[in-house]
Amino acid sequence: MAGTEEFRTDWAQQDFYAVLGVKKDAAAADIKKAYRKLAKDNHPDSHPGDTAKHDTFKKVAEAYDVIGDPEKRPKYDEMRRLYGSGGFGGARGGGGFGGSAGGGGFNLDDLLRDRGGAGGGGGIGDMFGDLFGGGGGRRQQARRPRKGPDAETSATISFTDAIDGVTISLRLTSDAACPACSGTGGKPGTRPHICATCEGAGYVTASMGGAFSMNETCPACAGRQLIYDEACPTCHGSGRGSSARTIQARIPAGVKDGQRIRLRGKGGAGEDGGPAGDLYVSVKVTPHRLFARKDDNLTIDVPVGFDELALGAEIKVPTLGGAPVTLRIPAGTPNGRSFRVRGKGAPRSDGTRGDLLVTVEVQVPAVLDEAARSAIEAYREAAAAKPLRAGLFEET
Repeated sequence: MAGTEEFRTDWAQQDFYAVLGVKKDAAAADIKKAYRKLAKDNHPDSHPGDTAKHDTFKKVAEAYDVIGDPEKRPKYDEMRRLYGSGGFGGARGGGGFGGSAGGGGFNLDDLLRDRGGAGGGGGIGDMFGDLFGGGGGRRQQARRPRKGPDAETSATISFTDAIDGVTISLRLTSDAACPACSGTGGKPGTRPHICATCEGAGYVTASMGGAFSMNETCPACAGRQLIYDEACPTCHGSGRGSSARTIQARIPAGVKDGQRIRLRGKGGAGEDGGPAGDLYVSVKVTPHRLFARKDDNLTIDVPVGFDELALGAEIKVPTLGGAPVTLRIPAGTPNGRSFRVRGKGAPRSDGTRGDLLVTVEVQVPAVLDEAARSAIEAYREAAAAKPLRAGLFEET
């Protein structure tokens, strides 16, 4: 937006109040109201092909961006006051804005570039240079710390480790500062100079048309603000290299298959004192021989005999990593019923645990001895008076 645009000397000669049709002491609400009406009446979308209205819309937007801003407006007013009173060396005379130094006036561009010379004091540029993001030149900014890049990896752990949590070793190859040039991108032993493209700012201003513009990372120095005439022969000027390292990573208890874990500060190294990036670990959990998982609950299928379901029984059921529990099966329990054993499931983030869901499954023996066969045949004869499938053939 215009707030990032360089200062333009001709703005001192423009009456933005007149452009919006308001008085110089107009309230902010009145300025906003006038702008909205003019912008609506001259918007390009409502008047395609009308270049006059398009130009008016740009001027209105430009004016509002200045006097509609509570910080820019007083600076603009002061600049206009100095201009009207000849405060720049005779604004109405032969010198003034845009005049030559030899003609007795001053060139505002030169004044805006003046930072006080050897005396160290601020010039006119210090008064108005920040009105639109800078004066005739850009001030070099201190290089800011940059967070390191994030890294991705994967790990395969056992079902039990996923439930209990585990610390694993991870071998990582990640982006890091070039060891030869320490990340500067320059040939070791050479000295840098300020980037001429961005004048040490680290960014350049790209015009978006009209009064609109935006800052972009300088393509010449990649935002580093400094340029080396000779690039580092190891990284070819990129300042980056690769490093291999082994880290210890803690996988929290209760992690699920396919879950992505974020480990803060375990990614690539930062620049200029910036923090390291993060490491994201995609976890693969191998299946267990007995147990499975459903949300925060563990599940297990337990084989039982027909007599245990018919007559009732108490059976021992294993738990994951703990002592077995005794499960009471009521007489007449149907096959496939699930029982809940509370607190024997996977751990939750709040410190509680899910449950163990036990499903009973009747096992039919493949081979019967004589005693078992005789007992089953006797049961068949006793139950013959109440055939199980009789209801299938009743008409509805």
